[in-house]
Amino acid sequence: MRTFSSLSPRGRIALIASGIALAGGAGWLAQAQVGGERGIAAVAASRDIQVSDIEVDVRASTGIEAREEAWREAQVKAWEKIDGPDLPESRIAGMVSAIVVQRERLGPKRYIATLGVIFDRQKANAYLGDDGLTRRSAPMLLLPVTFSGGTQLMYEQRNPWQRAWAEFQAGQSSVNYVRPSGAGGESLLLTYGQTNRRSRVWWRDILDSFGAADVLVPIARLRYTYPGGPVEGTFTARHGPDNEFLESFTLTAESPDQLPAMLEEAVRKFDAIFQVALSDGTIRPDPTLNVKTGDLNPEIARLVELGRRLREQDEARAQAASQPTDASGGAISAAPINQPPPEGSVALYTVQFQTPDAASFGAVLSSVRGTPGVRSTGVRSTAIGGTSVMTVSYVGSIGELAEALRGQGFTVQQGATALLISR
Repeated sequence: MRTFSSLSPRGRIALIASGIALAGGAGWLAQAQVGGERGIAAVAASRDIQVSDIEVDVRASTGIEAREEAWREAQVKAWEKIDGPDLPESRIAGMVSAIVVQRERLGPKRYIATLGVIFDRQKANAYLGDDGLTRRSAPMLLLPVTFSGGTQLMYEQRNPWQRAWAEFQAGQSSVNYVRPSGAGGESLLLTYGQTNRRSRVWWRDILDSFGAADVLVPIARLRYTYPGGPVEGTFTARHGPDNEFLESFTLTAESPDQLPAMLEEAVRKFDAIFQVALSDGTIRPDPTLNVKTGDLNPEIARLVELGRRLREQDEARAQAASQPTDASGGAISAAPINQPPPEGSVALYTVQFQTPDAASFGAVLSSVRGTPGVRSTGVRSTAIGGTSVMTVSYVGSIGELAEALRGQGFTVQQGATALLISR
């Protein structure tokens, strides 16, 4: 085997250049994980009444006249579809706030289309009564997953399934959807792997970040039969931190061009499934995700348990130290809560800290290392999007360390021999 020193000068330069290129490539990959266009913002939810899939086929003297007549016809059909009372066509038109063109074909004397009609809720409720009102669920975080070509995709890049949900007008639904855009660090936090996690601490951190109470997972499995051919979709509705199955169905698009229309239909079917599950009590916030008033915060409970274990270890060390020994100085030990360790030695403490993203993880480590009295730090566990744990070697008691960290701008909660810090 040839060593670096045995290489020619030209060979050494080539090897160094290769290393620099690899390092630069790694940096580019890290940036690519959150860079680029990946976010699709959800449309503003309207509480108006939307009626979709109204089919019209009208002939007239011109295509424009046919379209105008077809739109008037669609308004009446939509009103009948929501069981509205018999009203003059002009009064129905006065309640319409918008016409949504789902599909249309305009000819010289004919207009064929599938339309949606949106009625102003305040005006329509005068005739629909309480039937026009919808009691909404608790906020539900939506995680749309796409299986295609052997990969699982959520927010890592823009995709048709996320777009279909982002464009869905959910104001009329009884489900209060929380639809992330997937921009920035959301694409690192919200991945398919999260749907398979069972840790309530992880889920609580994520749900709190988006102001949600529970989670809904609509899964789309897309199979392209051959290039330009039909696209077969198998759709599965799941719910909650335990990924509970609700229902599944299949749809087929005649070609990739028809895929957006198929996904729009799938979104409406999912919404119907979720609404039925909500009404029969299948969907309700998981009580294990809630920290009730008066209950101990799970993170503090973990600190308490960790403190108990460390206290047992301290007692075992103290018992062992009562025996004569020649090696007694300079050892790293756990100090009593508010009593500094012997001069010339340091105490080892456990510090938990919130890490919503990679940037905050590095910032906290840097701040702790720069705290006066801190000799060294070591990372015990990393949880981006949750709570990470480090060990801190400090010349002083845990109370003094807590005060020093407060001086660095941290909010500090103190346990027996461990701390929980946040900003």
